[in-house]
Amino acid sequence: MTEKLTILHTNDLHSHFENWPRIRKFINTRRKELQQTHSSVITVDLGDAVDRVHPLTEVTNGKANVELLNQIHYDAVTIGNNEGLTNSHEQLDELYNDANFDVVLGNILDNQTKSIPKWARPSKIVVTPQHTRVLLIGLTAPYLLTYPILGWEPLKPEKVLPKILADNAGKYDICVLLSHLGLPTDRLLARQFPQLDVIIGSHTHHLLLHGEKVNHSLLAAAEKWGHYIGEITLTIDDFHQIIASQAKVIKTADLPGTPEDLAEIQEYQEHGEKLLARNKLARIKTPMTTHLIGHSRLVNEGLHAIMEKADTRAAILSSGLFLSDLPKGIVDRNQLHQMLPHAMHVMRVTLDGYNLWRLIKEMEKNKNFLTKFPQKGMGFRGKYFGQLHYGGLRYDQDAGQLFFHEELVSPAKTYQVAMPDHYLFIPFFPTLEIIGHNEILYDENLRDVFGDYLAKHYPLTQ
Repeated sequence: MTEKLTILHTNDLHSHFENWPRIRKFINTRRKELQQTHSSVITVDLGDAVDRVHPLTEVTNGKANVELLNQIHYDAVTIGNNEGLTNSHEQLDELYNDANFDVVLGNILDNQTKSIPKWARPSKIVVTPQHTRVLLIGLTAPYLLTYPILGWEPLKPEKVLPKILADNAGKYDICVLLSHLGLPTDRLLARQFPQLDVIIGSHTHHLLLHGEKVNHSLLAAAEKWGHYIGEITLTIDDFHQIIASQAKVIKTADLPGTPEDLAEIQEYQEHGEKLLARNKLARIKTPMTTHLIGHSRLVNEGLHAIMEKADTRAAILSSGLFLSDLPKGIVDRNQLHQMLPHAMHVMRVTLDGYNLWRLIKEMEKNKNFLTKFPQKGMGFRGKYFGQLHYGGLRYDQDAGQLFFHEELVSPAKTYQVAMPDHYLFIPFFPTLEIIGHNEILYDENLRDVFGDYLAKHYPLTQ
């Protein structure tokens, strides 16, 4: 007699709570339906459920997201880079304290203990009512530059998978990889490790409407933001081996909603904003405005803020970072969050004069294109990249010369410039990656750096 196993999966919700009520209702209802027809059900999330772009996530450091995940009673979740890199080490250590699910993560170690963090496990075996043993392995994108700054050691998936599989040898019948690695890596791992029966993917926000077969593995993926819910059906024989497999997705927008859903979604937003607004930061006597093109007081203040943070005499910022103005009066943390919702940090870049000139040449070459470029991801949460602005630097287009505080830049001298770490991860300024000495100041995100600057220069008590 064959056995049916259904895997329900979500991924890359990124705090898009507007889709959550329908997702929750569908998964909880669908699981009951399947269990009534004697299908085993496993429910998983692939990471990036957390995103500080939402005020409730920001003010609770992601714990509100975990409370919502608890409503579905997942069998396992793994983490994405948003959980791993937008929280401090301490915040991530505490994020899952109240979780009613297991965090499965095999390729991030605590730098202090050199072992899997206390809140995670590298794998989990789920045994179905018909005694099929399903091994769940969780892996996340190993950001080699940034995880170590936060006290974590990321490991490449191809390095850890052999050990995890060997440790579980003889203990499982079916292997499922919960992957926050991206589609190209999923395809490579499917070719490299035939033990992976199913790879459920995320991170690159790809949609596989009916799955994809790569060698022995079935790949599945449900895009991003809760737009889709994934459903995988495995048919298993008496020897606990897969004899048929298929994947599909359910479009969340097509699921029925209720007026109560809208009220719930609005409450998440309003509650987060109210909690953030309680934190008063500064008092400004005149408005600070932003413009995509041309002079912007906010960009000018931002340049000074990141120079102070990085202890440099020069800085570079793009106008698209600032999403709203600051009106005259008291500035609170909610206003700051709305203005700078990005998952970015300040970076101090050290270059010799020639390579600083080359970097500015790259910026000048891309400047017009980038002004209205619809930048997506890499920590950016706005609409357009915007116009590049320099502080302490001036480029003479006609002469092709670069000046540092009105002194001609010398190839023999060394210079330091502050900028968002975002510029290192986008493909427009290769000099940063090729030759720059880049120090990411990870103790604060960009909006908190700006908030500290405002509190210092425009105090509440003035």
